[in-house]
Amino acid sequence: MSKKKDSCSESGCSCKGNRLQPLGDRVVIRREAADEKTKGGLYLPDTAKNKPARGTVVSVGDGKILNNGNRSTFQVKEGDKVVFVSYAGEESKIDGDELLLMRESDILAIIE
Repeated sequence: MSKKKDSCSESGCSCKGNRLQPLGDRVVIRREAADEKTKGGLYLPDTAKNKPARGTVVSVGDGKILNNGNRSTFQVKEGDKVVFVSYAGEESKIDGDELLLMRESDILAIIE
């Protein structure tokens, strides 16, 4: 039995067979895992962990339609590590893979 690998391309994010293709100026982001322990070495229970506001861009839409009919270009691209607004986006669970769907304007910075 062959396993499908997670992959993302211009046609959308393929997560174990399902696709999530953002529309317009939306992007799909995979959030980084929360820290398991503090800097002092204490292990955190799940209820005490903060969800990180960092992640990796998995897929981008076609761009927002401007007043002149053209589409805007994205400042981020697939694979970029980004910082975003803490409570931004809609969480989606696709075959056990947790993804965030948000507008590009909710992204604050690219981590280089």
